[in-house]
Amino acid sequence: MENSTKEDYRIQSFDLETQKLLKTALKEPSSVNLDKVSDIIVDQSMKDQVFSKEAGRICFTIVQAEAKQSNTNMFRRSLLNRLQQEFKDREETRRRSLQEWVSYVTFICNVFDYLKVNNMPMVALVHPVYDCLMRLAQSDALMNEEELDCLVLQLHRIGDQLEKVNSKRMDELFFLLRDGFLLQEGLSSMARLLLLEILEFKAGGWMLSSTAHKYYYSELD
Repeated sequence: MENSTKEDYRIQSFDLETQKLLKTALKEPSSVNLDKVSDIIVDQSMKDQVFSKEAGRICFTIVQAEAKQSNTNMFRRSLLNRLQQEFKDREETRRRSLQEWVSYVTFICNVFDYLKVNNMPMVALVHPVYDCLMRLAQSDALMNEEELDCLVLQLHRIGDQLEKVNSKRMDELFFLLRDGFLLQEGLSSMARLLLLEILEFKAGGWMLSSTAHKYYYSELD
């Protein structure tokens, strides 16, 4: 019950007609145009970073409702197609709007976290998610606080899951982050602190000791 209340709350930012469409999709997905629903969710996620952080839960609810109601996966297929389309345009999106790019990364990671097949992450999302995070680990992105914040947040959220499905790519990502921390000139002290924290978080098996936690989070405060 609590989840549906939260979902309703997030939907309030849409016009009344769209709210009605999304509420119907959450309960009776086979009675609405699911391509349109996935477009609405992706479009809003790229405009609204708060929504992008939580939209995976809404997608999960629709996927579950569709499977229960009609044993189909049209919404999931439509969502993946749209994510793939945006993925192909990611560099153009980044050039056009850093906020849209960061919101897209947040959203695709959120979908990766929520949508599972047989309790496993969707294979189709593994490499696109890694490619997005690798882009955030490049030297120009590490200089940007918004992109670095996004990278660290996503690794806190899904790093463990990602490593389990492809540890080689996680190693490559952390080579980049170590190089960035050790070799990159011009990083702010906050950027160095964030990088050091995520390096230690990964080294500790995706957790921080209580001492490290106190150190980093008192510094960040």
